[in-house]
Amino acid sequence: MSFVLTPPATPAVPVAGGAPGASFPVHRIYCVGRNYVEHAKEMGFTGREPPFFFMKPADAVLPVAEGQVGRMHYPSLTKDLHHEVELVVAIGTGGRNIAAADAMKHVWGYAIGLDMTRRDLQGEAKKQGRPWCIGKGFEESAPIGPIRPAAQCGVGPDTEIVLEVNGATRQKSTIAKLIWNIPEIIEHLSAAWTLAPGDLIFTGTPEGVAAVVAGDTLAARVAGVGSLQVQVVAL
Repeated sequence: MSFVLTPPATPAVPVAGGAPGASFPVHRIYCVGRNYVEHAKEMGFTGREPPFFFMKPADAVLPVAEGQVGRMHYPSLTKDLHHEVELVVAIGTGGRNIAAADAMKHVWGYAIGLDMTRRDLQGEAKKQGRPWCIGKGFEESAPIGPIRPAAQCGVGPDTEIVLEVNGATRQKSTIAKLIWNIPEIIEHLSAAWTLAPGDLIFTGTPEGVAAVVAGDTLAARVAGVGSLQVQVVAL
């Protein structure tokens, strides 16, 4: 097969706890909306509503190696860039209509990620009943730390997730506060899409989302999974 253009490189994320230099190829990025109770409340919603999903392009990932500080450019068109810290699930075995009881067999590993959001553009799209891709799916909108194999993580209900901005804690919670847990997320997702090896699932963010500006440094961590540091820089 020949191409009229040079095919783009496959987006990939470094792997921690494996062979040196190993990377996880990214197929699709799924995100779960409003999946922590208190975050749902701060966004004006309550209750255990059915899960809903949105997507980011695979090349929205901004991979950051452990111990390094990534550089995310403040995106165009917005004056209200928000952070959303999330546990990321990396799919190793694909499938469709996966039962929750079988879901964890499909998980390759975990990472810490940020769902960066142009909140003003998202809000305006919501008001007009339009898709909010412009608020969620821009370049570098998915900073992510190394993916660690699931067997090395021990992710459970008490696993803590934290985000600090310039040393001050903004978001802090535990995985137990997910409205829809990881097996349930995989069950719902795989009913709508055929999951594939290389898919990433951003599982939702706790309360405390807020704006950042150029010059801010974000430090995120998920206990037993890893950490992520990103500095927001001007375009």
